[in-house]
Parts: sequence; structure tokens; C-alpha cells
Amino acid sequence: MTPTSRDTPRWLAARRAVLAAALRMSERGLVTGMSGNVSMRLPSARGRALVAVTPSQRPYDRLRPEDIVVVDSAGAIVDGSLAPSSELPLHLAVYAARQDVGAVMHTHSAYASALAVAGHDLPPVLDELVVFVGGAVEVAEYGISGTKAMAERAVRALGDRNAALLRNHGLVGVGGTPGEALDVCELVERAARVYIMASLLGGAKALPPDVVRKERKLFLARQASRRVQP
Repeated sequence: MTPTSRDTPRWLAARRAVLAAALRMSERGLVTGMSGNVSMRLPSARGRALVAVTPSQRPYDRLRPEDIVVVDSAGAIVDGSLAPSSELPLHLAVYAARQDVGAVMHTHSAYASALAVAGHDLPPVLDELVVFVGGAVEVAEYGISGTKAMAERAVRALGDRNAALLRNHGLVGVGGTPGEALDVCELVERAARVYIMASLLGGAKALPPDVVRKERKLFLARQASRRVQP
């Protein structure tokens, strides 16, 4: 399928947004080397759900917008000359399960990964973790990277929240845009660092349950306001 002149600007804007988020993800130390990946949901074309995603094993600082691959919901390449990220099943599974999600980011940040390796959920220790992420960040059961099993387990751990830890791997964060997904990943990394440091100081205490319930209502209202069409 060749994009029409009318479709090209929309895809180009999305590709630029995905690339910009990937560059910031790398610059801010959420990944090293060519690890991690970013994607963005595109408007459906001729009834076909589309996603723009970073390519596999390419240095982010050498990518051009046109190197961002456009695929359909089955993972078939619609536009682009490079192979999509090997974590594409994770991205597609999230989009299929969550119509409020417009972008997905997968990182390997140190503190979030430490919790993932320990198999330790991140409790709701900060107000913003509840308001912008939805509460505790749960650890998904282990699955081999790039597999359908890992993707399904990540979706279960994600639930209706905006982040999940991937056992022995890293973090997946979601948002309405690639920039929002980046903000989520940065927030979770900061909260994970605070939690680990507080634990070393003698104990990290979660927010009171009644506060979490009130702040969850704010989170759910934000989620409902950005629900996207498939």
C-alpha cells in the first residue's frame, strides 16, 4: 500500500513525533545504545488500523523520520524500508486492549528495571504516580522479549493504568501521545528511585488508601477524556 499525497503529511508528522520521543528517551538515560522502542497509533486508513513504530536495532541519533516504520494491526509493513522493532507484539497488544492509548514507550531505565528484576511492584508512594499513572505499577509475569506471551502478560499487568514493569526486563509506559508516554516513563523512573532510596532509609510508605481512591478518580477522568477511536 503506497501512501497518498493526502496521507503522507499525517504520517510524516507522526513519524517525527515518534522519533522526537525516541531521541528524548535516549538523551534522558531511559535506555542505552539501541534498546527501547516507541510507537504511535495512527488514524485508520480504509478500515485498516495503523501504527508508526521505531525500527529494530538502529541508533536513534541516525534515524530520519522516514525510517519510522508504519505497520498495520497484524504487524505487516505498510510503509517503510526497515524492520519494525522486535517488541512490536507488545505495542500492538496494548493498542488492541486499550482504546485510550495513543502511544507506547518501552524503556530499560535503571531503577524501574531494578524493581522488575526483583519482581517488586512499585506502590503508590507519590501523588503524581496515582494521578498520572493510575496507582501502583505492577510487575508482569516473565515472558521472553518480543513474544506474544510477554505482550499478553504485560497487558494484564498494565490493566487500566499507564505503566507496567516487565519482569527481568524493563518498563512499558503509555499515553495519548509519544510525549505523554515519555512523561509516564520518566515519572515511574523517578518514583522507583524515590521508593528504593526510601526503602534503604528504613521504609517506604504508600499513600493512604482513601487518598489513592480520590486520586484514582482524577486519573480515570483524564483517561476517559482522551479515549481514541480504533
